[in-house]
Amino acid sequence: MIIDTYGRRARQGAVRCTILLALGAMLSGCGFIVTRVTDRAADSLSQAILNQNDPATVRDAAPAYLVLLDAMVRNNPDSPGSLSAASTLYAAYGVAFVDEKERAQRLTRRARDYGQRAVCAYEDRFCGLSDAGFDEFNQQVATLGEDDVPVFYAYAVSWLAYMRAHSDDWAVLADLPKVEAVLNALNEIDADYERGNVNLYLGVLNTLRPPALGGQPEKGRAYFERAIALSDGRDLSAKVEFARGYARLLYDRELHDQLLNEVLAASPEAEGLTLFNVMAQAQARDLLDSADDYF
Repeated sequence: MIIDTYGRRARQGAVRCTILLALGAMLSGCGFIVTRVTDRAADSLSQAILNQNDPATVRDAAPAYLVLLDAMVRNNPDSPGSLSAASTLYAAYGVAFVDEKERAQRLTRRARDYGQRAVCAYEDRFCGLSDAGFDEFNQQVATLGEDDVPVFYAYAVSWLAYMRAHSDDWAVLADLPKVEAVLNALNEIDADYERGNVNLYLGVLNTLRPPALGGQPEKGRAYFERAIALSDGRDLSAKVEFARGYARLLYDRELHDQLLNEVLAASPEAEGLTLFNVMAQAQARDLLDSADDYF
C-alpha cells in the first residue's frame, strides 16, 4: 500500500511538474550551448519558444533539438554545458510529450545518463555520485557552491524525469531523498534560480505523501508560496502544483478550486513564461473537471 500510494503521488506530483520546469531548463541550456556560436540568434530562438502559446508547435519542433544536441555531445563529449542541455531536453520531451511508457523510459534514461555525465565532466570527484551511499552523497552535495548550480540543477531535473517515467519502480523512487538533497543545497545557494523553480520542486517533494507516511505538507506549502512570490505570481504552474500537491493531499477543496480558478482567470501572456502558462491552464482545467470525483 505504501509503495502504491507513493508511486501514485509521484505520478501526479513531483516529477510530473517536470513537464513545465524541465522545458525551461532545456531552453536556457540550449541557449547556453548555441550562444557560443551565434549569441543573438540563440537568445531570440529560446525566447520565441518560451513565448509560444501553442505547445503543439514546440512538441513538433523539439526532436530537432534532440538530434542537434546528440551531435554536439558526440563532437564534444566532455562538455558539461552540452551534456546538461541534452539531459534537460530529453527530460522535458520524454515527460511532456511522450505517452508511450517504454519510449518515455528510454528517453528519460538518456536524460539521466547525460545528467550524470555532465557532473562528472564538470568535476572528476562527482563521477559515480549517483551510486554513492546516502551519507557520502550528502557530504559531496554539501560542498556545492554558486558556480555549481546550473549543472546540478540540470542533473536533478533529469533524474526527476527518469523517476517520473519509472514511477512504478520502487528501487528507482528510493533515490528521491538524494534528489531532494541536491535541491535543498541549490535552494540554500540560490533560491531565486530559474524564477524559484527549486522551491516549486521542493514543495511537490514534500507533499508526495501524507503526514502518516512521512510527508511534510505544511513545509511543502511554504515552498509553494515562496515559488509563487519569487515569480510575482506570473508562473501559473506554481499554483497548479500547489493545488495538485498540497490541496488535494489534504482534501482542501476550497483552496484547490481557488488556486485553479486564479490560474484560469490570469492572462497566460508573460515574458518567458507564456508556454508554461498555457500548459498550466490546460492542467488546471483537467484538475477542476476531476475535482468532484476526487473530493
